[in-house]
Amino acid sequence: MNKRYSLHHIHSADEFTFSPAEYSYFKYGDKSYAEKFAKELFDGFISGYNTLLDTDKEIVVLPSPYMAIPTASNFLCFFFKKHLDFYLFQKGKKSSIISKINRNHTYITDYGNLSFEDRKNLIANDTYYIDKDFLRGKLCIFIDDIKITGSHEYTVTRILDQYNVDADFMFLYYAELMNLDIDPKIENYFNYYAVKNIQHIAEVMGKPSFEFNTRIVKYILGLDSSNFDYLTSKVKREQMDLLLELAISNNYHLIKEYENNINTLIQTELYYGY
Repeated sequence: MNKRYSLHHIHSADEFTFSPAEYSYFKYGDKSYAEKFAKELFDGFISGYNTLLDTDKEIVVLPSPYMAIPTASNFLCFFFKKHLDFYLFQKGKKSSIISKINRNHTYITDYGNLSFEDRKNLIANDTYYIDKDFLRGKLCIFIDDIKITGSHEYTVTRILDQYNVDADFMFLYYAELMNLDIDPKIENYFNYYAVKNIQHIAEVMGKPSFEFNTRIVKYILGLDSSNFDYLTSKVKREQMDLLLELAISNNYHLIKEYENNINTLIQTELYYGY
């Protein structure tokens, strides 16, 4: 079984059934919108697919693939799981299990600016791992925030076929581009709708609901020195300490374009005696 559900359908380049501003904040680490979107996605999903959950199979939820730093969709997945587990509890069923598809590489290219072929070629150069034995016989729900070209779903499906995973699959999206005449770059229209500059980044990072994800880490590490210095003067030092920890965990210190800012973070740590 291979099914798909999306809550919001994008048919126009200028009229939407969700808030681009909220989506933009969500993509840059505001977890309050991940929680909001997850509730909306779950309610929409359960209204049409409640019979899918009437199963004795164990249920596994998976966000889009990542290495060490979670993507924004990982937080969407986490909050979705909370609603799913409470629903299963009410039905007297076992809670779901969270899992992930591991990836071994990263890239600095802005994914939202690419065509389907460019996206497919970019992620085709990556390597992935999934535990096929763990997933065998289960209902696997893959959760992502938006489907534009379908390249991620294509990649996940390819991985499942490659590993010959014997399970049922459901792909869930908060939003999906239905009108293929619209340029895929509309994804970056949503990404940058409310978060357009370093001042906006500092504002998001000042929120109590902020948490780092892959997108904002890459954005900060790719800043020029003046914007990077501005940001470090506006946010908590503990956040920059965590940024360095996350950057190293994802092997960003091996990427030339990120070297300067990572070295600056290291010098700051040495200055404060860490």
